[in-house]
Amino acid sequence: MKVVFVTPAADIRRNSIYRFGSSFYGRSNSITGPLILGGILKKEGHEVEVYEELYKDLEYENIKDADVICIYTMTSNAPRAYELANIFKEEYKKRVIIGGMHASALPEEALKYADQVVVGEAEKVIIDLIEGNIKESIVYAPPVEDLDKIPFPDYSILKTPCQVANLMTSRGCPFSCIFCTTSRMFYPYRYRTPDNVIKELEMYKRMGFKYVNFEDDNFTANRNRAKEILKKMIQNDLVFRETFFFGRTDLAEDEELLALLRDAHLNRVLIGIESLNQESLDYIDKKQKIEDIEYCGQMLEKYKIKLIASIVLGLDYDTKEDIRKAVQFSKKINAYQLQPAILTPYPGTPLYEQFKKEDRILIKDWQHYDMMNVVFEPKTMTPWELQFEFFKAVNEFYNFKGAMKIFKIFGFEAGMRRLGLWIASKFGKTFFKKKTEKEDGNIYNQLYKLSTEISS
Repeated sequence: MKVVFVTPAADIRRNSIYRFGSSFYGRSNSITGPLILGGILKKEGHEVEVYEELYKDLEYENIKDADVICIYTMTSNAPRAYELANIFKEEYKKRVIIGGMHASALPEEALKYADQVVVGEAEKVIIDLIEGNIKESIVYAPPVEDLDKIPFPDYSILKTPCQVANLMTSRGCPFSCIFCTTSRMFYPYRYRTPDNVIKELEMYKRMGFKYVNFEDDNFTANRNRAKEILKKMIQNDLVFRETFFFGRTDLAEDEELLALLRDAHLNRVLIGIESLNQESLDYIDKKQKIEDIEYCGQMLEKYKIKLIASIVLGLDYDTKEDIRKAVQFSKKINAYQLQPAILTPYPGTPLYEQFKKEDRILIKDWQHYDMMNVVFEPKTMTPWELQFEFFKAVNEFYNFKGAMKIFKIFGFEAGMRRLGLWIASKFGKTFFKKKTEKEDGNIYNQLYKLSTEISS
């Protein structure tokens, strides 16, 4: 049986401007879930292919001979996932299975477009599901208790570009910020043993990968375990040119950990600063203080670890001044990159339930739920003003002067990437301005009109 896994990309992410900008933000990679599930099926004798639409347009000709199409959903790619599902079911008469975070939060919605929907982690059910032994329309898959028993991702079945190997050393997060989806999807928090992680890294070395992403929500949540993995990476010559990871400000409290991160080349980290307003941090249940953020910035610079500063725009207690303050702070601490994320009420999160109850959700088209577009009514500004602050933050942070500074601190490659992001940000600002004035139903014009109505 031939099985094809597809991770769709929303319309905006398939245009040339977005692909140009994302090529500077990070390198091509692949979500691990389909590679793991596909590998399980391959070992059972099935023919498997995996496609990522983010980096290359999907060619239907290549998959028309598939028996089953498995589609992975996140909220922003759900409309595209449903569009593809309809094409595969109606035009190509294929059996379609939908899974992923969005489908797990709203399985009844996903079922309108699929033969079956998987809720949760599919490793334990994928063989029986594909081979027709499970008949239920909505399949509730139990979480995997022992992550060491899961096979490594199989990159031989990936048919789209990939420069970076992704691995997850844990699932879930011991924290539970009100806007986070993954701490709800991957529950409870579990992690792999260091030796198991090292075996996967050895595989990537043999395959010739130069770049690695640790996709854990919080790689340093268990510092002792993280240090053990890092020590083994160094001892076994498993240091890659650059390794990205997600962390929290509390990692700065441990200088031994910082030194190991540096020496193991885990030299690019995304940390959720979120806000410099303590009331906002408490509102989202972040469990961090302003002084933690400031100290973390200092320590990361000391150990030459490149910080991607993530800030959330539109929190109920934040004003425009708070947003601008966070952008200036990110510049001050020499953040390598800025990820301004518009607060987004994802289905399945407490934030979604709050905004739904308060009747504050304005846009219900899932493709705009990508942390770059305003889909709700903020408390301290209009929707259009918040959208404007997003583009203002990008343009304020990404400028020529900042790129030159990154050249001096982190070298040529980092400086060039920052320079590319500055150029891409200019395209984004122009696109926003033109779309706001165009009365063609686009989201920016919608927000402008909604804001006018709210103000009056």
